[in-house]
Amino acid sequence: MLLTADIGNTSITLGLFDENALVEEFRLASDRDLSVEEYEVLLKSLFKVYPVKGCIISSVVEELNTKFQTAVKNVFNIKPLFLSAKINTGVKIAMPHLNEIGADRIANAAGAYVLYKHPVIVIDFGTATSFDIVNGKGEFIGGVIAPGINLQLKSLNKFTSKLPRIEAAKSPCAIGNNTVDAILSGVIRGCACMIDGLVEQCEDELGEKAVVVATGGYASCIAEYMKRPFDYINPTLTLEGLRHLYYINQLAAV
Repeated sequence: MLLTADIGNTSITLGLFDENALVEEFRLASDRDLSVEEYEVLLKSLFKVYPVKGCIISSVVEELNTKFQTAVKNVFNIKPLFLSAKINTGVKIAMPHLNEIGADRIANAAGAYVLYKHPVIVIDFGTATSFDIVNGKGEFIGGVIAPGINLQLKSLNKFTSKLPRIEAAKSPCAIGNNTVDAILSGVIRGCACMIDGLVEQCEDELGEKAVVVATGGYASCIAEYMKRPFDYINPTLTLEGLRHLYYINQLAAV
């Protein structure tokens, strides 16, 4: 069985695949203060009944890389594959600075390349809201990075004296007649408007309509306020991209 790990700034998403089937999915906090031994305990408690024979890791948190890699080695006695632009990414990366590209974005592009027609725009609702774009030739050409939903809500509270810290929720109206509804309108509906506008501009630059795929926790919430609906909402796209990348790199090594 294959363990896929997507280490983000806020959470670690773990997926366990039995060939092509995702059989388990877990989410942990990206806790930089946990020790290797504590991550070992977590992995044992979640996957002790499964015969894990391979692992691929996508990470944007450098401080956790060695800890998590060591924990995987100690628990499963395997060496995990780290995703970067230096391995077989399954899709041509047509960008000049490969070292700048987040591993999660490569996984999204690879997953979209395999699963959907091109061009395709993947919108990932994580700590940041990011667009990853594969053009009609199947090339990963770049995208968009904007503050994520929770980051916006936290920033409004942190950098103002009166605005409260609130949780993401449905926006009941565009014109908020109280502070909470006004914030929800600005963040939730504002994100939907941003996506509508940027998708249109990206398609103008691509020169054709694209398949628009959403992933991440807030995709369904944001979709309610968009003029143009997502073509697909795939919550496990990043993990599916990691699975694909693991196997094509294993085949290349044979």
